[in-house]
Amino acid sequence: MISTTMTIRRTLTRFHPRLISSLVYMLQASEYEPERYLEWVRRTVDFRAVQRRKRLRYTPKAVLLLSVSWAIVAAWIIAVTSFTLSFDAPLVLRIFALACSVAALPFVLPRAILAPLFLLRMAQVPIERQIIKKAQGKIHQSTAVKIAIAGSYGKTTMKEILCTVLSEGKRVAATPGNANTPIGISRFVGTLRGDEEVLVLECGEYYPGDIEKLCSLVEPDIGLITGVNEAHLERFKTLEQTTKTIFELADCLGEKPLYVNAESPLAAAAAAAHHRLYSRRGVVDWHVGGETTGIGGTRFTLVRGAQEIEVVSGLLGLQQIGPLAAAAAIAFELGLSAAEVARGIRKTQPFEHRLEPRPEANGVITID
Repeated sequence: MISTTMTIRRTLTRFHPRLISSLVYMLQASEYEPERYLEWVRRTVDFRAVQRRKRLRYTPKAVLLLSVSWAIVAAWIIAVTSFTLSFDAPLVLRIFALACSVAALPFVLPRAILAPLFLLRMAQVPIERQIIKKAQGKIHQSTAVKIAIAGSYGKTTMKEILCTVLSEGKRVAATPGNANTPIGISRFVGTLRGDEEVLVLECGEYYPGDIEKLCSLVEPDIGLITGVNEAHLERFKTLEQTTKTIFELADCLGEKPLYVNAESPLAAAAAAAHHRLYSRRGVVDWHVGGETTGIGGTRFTLVRGAQEIEVVSGLLGLQQIGPLAAAAAIAFELGLSAAEVARGIRKTQPFEHRLEPRPEANGVITID
């Protein structure tokens, strides 16, 4: 009874205008990996909720898949209608057969759109190889300091903090959005003018060897590991494998500076003696004092010997102090002054969906 009810519910909730865009979004969010996409389809009961927080990005690939999906739907309806009308049977049976065929469409379509994806991949692979090869040559010639960020979480926040702080004294470019794959980073490299002084590159990890591949592409001078947790356990299977993959960044850097989040137990445990740990207590020879946080932001003092720097950030929460301190330490290492670092930290503001305060009309403040 429960199984029958769920099947009926799934069938009804699949018939809505956003079904096709939801399916293409699921493919996009699954990095166009059929196995992960089909598993998501299998466990989804209500497709109306799939795009509640994020929506489909209308890339050329997504638009092509949308067009093909609508063509499949049109062809299916025309074929089924033609066959049913020509079927030599009583009208009631023909109507029933037509209804069953239409009801089957939402279950057939999620698998049918994988066919054009496979053909698209065959054409896309050689093109992407050329883009990556060209980007590798361009980044090899670049004189900019390359900062690579890896970790299970907090990469985008760390990237935005670094970009904001370092921009006070350097010409900085950073990978946009969540562009953290070889092709995403390569397309970003293709947009560079060549006069950048610092490149901040977010590196995504999905399978063992991913960070190593990205390191061979970006050739980092400085590294940051934001933390290790169960975020990608579905793919890595064990936390040990997750840690090992993320710390491929350490293997690539060798003796070059690597900053590791000490507030992540797994990351801190895997850090070597020469790695630079950062936390809300400080980083390297900089210590944090007088820290306070509230709805208006976070304040603290950076202290090194007799030198004290009062800093204010729009970011909420004491957990932001560690990343801010790490950004300050890197900024000092790259030659920024104390005044530039303080100005840069003051410009850091909450990012979308990451402890972002939103004042409502009734005076209530919602923290997203």
